[in-house]
Amino acid sequence: MSMKKWTDEELISTRDNLEEWKNRYNKTRSGSKLWLFTAFLGAFAVSTGLAFIFIDGVTALSILLIVMGAFTCYSWFRSEKQKNDNETFLADINKEIKRRKKVASKSKNKNTGEGKTKKDEPIEAVAEVKSEKPSQVEKKKKPKKKIEKKVQD
Repeated sequence: MSMKKWTDEELISTRDNLEEWKNRYNKTRSGSKLWLFTAFLGAFAVSTGLAFIFIDGVTALSILLIVMGAFTCYSWFRSEKQKNDNETFLADINKEIKRRKKVASKSKNKNTGEGKTKKDEPIEAVAEVKSEKPSQVEKKKKPKKKIEKKVQD
């Protein structure tokens, strides 16, 4: 999805919502630890269900353990993926906002004439330099030195 077509208000409101979500997520560190513990329990349930199948044979309890453990692990995986996607999206939004501010400040500087650099010179000045012949440029840059020969008597 291209953010270049978004308005500044949309970008800022989306950034604010994602930063609020990130702050809430970072405040509840015990919640993320509990969620990780739940994922380990899900993996343990899958392994226990498989062990019960090998020991006791296929039973409803072992199938239930495998299904619930797989569901728990999948839910943890999806939530971690969503968290990473949100953080990446937040970084992209911040990058786009900075890019727009940079472009706006450059156009403002061009309009006011502040901060002109050599790159900001008009194209005509560059064209004049290119149209000169190389011999004329050499004459301006390197004056010829006279070489005197010593005559031996």
